[in-house]
Amino acid sequence: MPPSVDSPATPPRGHRVRQTIAQLRERILGGEWPVGGRIPTEPQLVAALGVGRNTVREAVRALVHAGVLECRQGSGTYVVSTDELAPVVARISVDRMTEVVEVRRAFEVEAARLAALRRTAEDLAALDGALAAREAAWRGGRVDEFVEADAALHVAVVAAAHNGMLAELYASVGTALRSTVAQSMGGALEPERHVDHSRLVEAIRAGDPGRAATEAGAFLEPPPGA
Repeated sequence: MPPSVDSPATPPRGHRVRQTIAQLRERILGGEWPVGGRIPTEPQLVAALGVGRNTVREAVRALVHAGVLECRQGSGTYVVSTDELAPVVARISVDRMTEVVEVRRAFEVEAARLAALRRTAEDLAALDGALAAREAAWRGGRVDEFVEADAALHVAVVAAAHNGMLAELYASVGTALRSTVAQSMGGALEPERHVDHSRLVEAIRAGDPGRAATEAGAFLEPPPGA
């Protein structure tokens, strides 16, 4: 049975934490846990790495602070980047929303085009699930949940493009992405602010790269006067 707490006989905590961080990074960089994917639960990590809960928590927390992982309430911990400069990029971008939208457009239009060419059955299932969650959050009027669900749908589109570098770059603007969505909502889910993403998903399903790119770009026009 794996240890539930760290044993006094084991090496000093700092050393164990550093080793565990290195093991987690190795699995992320090796593709075992890809960008956009959820890492195993804490008990599973304890069993897999052979260290205590406290060590796992500290290692995960360090990678969250580094911008490699992101904890999502009620959902789990996800790989958001392999680049530890991601939080710096995000903080700079949050205050420059017009530029963020332009960057999103550059990433998401190409991602949608590639997704239409490369999507798998698993990708389509993920897109359908993300779209359903987004619409459910909208109907329920749950702003925070909608912002997360909307971001998850866009991440699913990027994942369906099957371009690892694009996924990593896109993940680096994840915080800014959520900020642009939250800002556009204005704190409430008003009917006039709803943007239908079903046509984007259907274009990807149909394998139509031109239409998918058009749909992706349509809701990312620069703000008036920008």
